[in-house]
Amino acid sequence: MNPSIAASLPCAVEPLIPHARRMCLLTRLIAASDGGATAETWTRHDDLFAETDGIPAWVGVEWLAQTVAAWAGFRASGSTATPAPGLLLGARRYQARVPVFAFDQRIQVTITVDFVADNGITQVSGELRRAETGEPPLAHGSLTLYRPDSMPTPGDA
Repeated sequence: MNPSIAASLPCAVEPLIPHARRMCLLTRLIAASDGGATAETWTRHDDLFAETDGIPAWVGVEWLAQTVAAWAGFRASGSTATPAPGLLLGARRYQARVPVFAFDQRIQVTITVDFVADNGITQVSGELRRAETGEPPLAHGSLTLYRPDSMPTPGDA
């Protein structure tokens, strides 16, 4: 990774992942390397997925996937290439030790790239932790993603 790009961390996530409206659920990319990344989010009452007592634990799967997207976007920011869209194929062994993530917490999402196959399949493992605590992870699991060489966009015939 280009050292001058890494010097720009932490940075906002929104420019790195092209999600519409309020679907960008992360706030900052904290760290990125060839082998993974750490991002963070705040659990807010106005979150798109907020329920009465917090953010449902299943939203953590999307936080993991968006951290992968931010990692790819950050790596592409050092070149003229744009990151290809990716598809989440599945989550394996995702386990949360809480049913909801309580409001007003800063959650760090860390992913480690386990492998990237020649056919575009990527396997990552990740965990979610309350920032700056020594607590065990709130959730952890693995994702399988696919990055095709090209993907039709809306309006393509």
